[in-house]
Amino acid sequence: MSPAEEEKSLPLPERWPRASKFALSACAAAVAELVTFPLDLTKTRLQVQGEAAVHRNGAAAGQAVPYRGMLRTAAGIVREEGFGKLWQGATPAVYRHIVYSGVRMVAYEHLRDSVLGRSEDESFPFWKAVVGGMSAGAIGQFFASPTDLVKVQMQMEGKRKLEGKPLRFRGVHHAFMKILSEGGIRGLWAGWVPNVQRAALVNMGDLTTYDSVKHFLLLNTPLVDNSVTHSIASCCSGLVAAVLGTPADVVKTRIMNQPRDKQGRGLLYKSSMDCLIQTVQGEGFMSLYKGFIPTWMRMAPWSLVFWLTYEQIRRICGVNSF
Repeated sequence: MSPAEEEKSLPLPERWPRASKFALSACAAAVAELVTFPLDLTKTRLQVQGEAAVHRNGAAAGQAVPYRGMLRTAAGIVREEGFGKLWQGATPAVYRHIVYSGVRMVAYEHLRDSVLGRSEDESFPFWKAVVGGMSAGAIGQFFASPTDLVKVQMQMEGKRKLEGKPLRFRGVHHAFMKILSEGGIRGLWAGWVPNVQRAALVNMGDLTTYDSVKHFLLLNTPLVDNSVTHSIASCCSGLVAAVLGTPADVVKTRIMNQPRDKQGRGLLYKSSMDCLIQTVQGEGFMSLYKGFIPTWMRMAPWSLVFWLTYEQIRRICGVNSF
């Protein structure tokens, strides 16, 4: 059998390992995103609640803040906008995770196995896991930033309707085209700096924690590579990711949601650092953790659903465990 024929006879995951892992992680991420999306919408609404820069610019003068906590926010969305609005912005969110999760997972495994390298005992040193997780998250989020921008802005459409403001978008395609026409290519990457910063921190918590906890359990406890081990590692990764990523997520959400001039420049914040300073000065340090509970409540089941689905899909398709 010739080398070409021998290559064709190999299973698809062995012929195109990176493409296969990209597709598998994208499928797992889409499932996790749809299951937990209402918590993401609630978190986004909470993060722009009481925004000090908006009040200073007079955009919200005389308007009462309609929501206060996570449950009242979610209940208010259902009561005032309809149950289906809990999934408003889900389509660009799924698009975003197809790109983001696919790129970050492939990048992390490549960094772990080929660039940074494992130790002689097949363990992956913690500092290398941190570097790999942050790098993979930053790379994945940079490519996915336009879809994240559309997701955030579409999530705020229901709130604009309640405030008597005209809706900005008719759908995902219209949102992309309108942002592109108003701000150019640069406009699609509005807020990409805090977005990438957040993704680096979240993945330092998610990928690094999952990989480290999973292999620690396999090497130091009687647990084997099964759903129990995956569940424990994913619960730990969700908590750490929420703690590390929420402040950057608040900054990202506010920068992406702010009004812009014709050149695509923000009218409320000059940069992510300016947004951070204004937020802390105007609302206090803990305002950086607005939406933390729904963020954590979303990240924990998101991580659980994603990692369990991803590991099982890999096993079914004949790809080695992560």
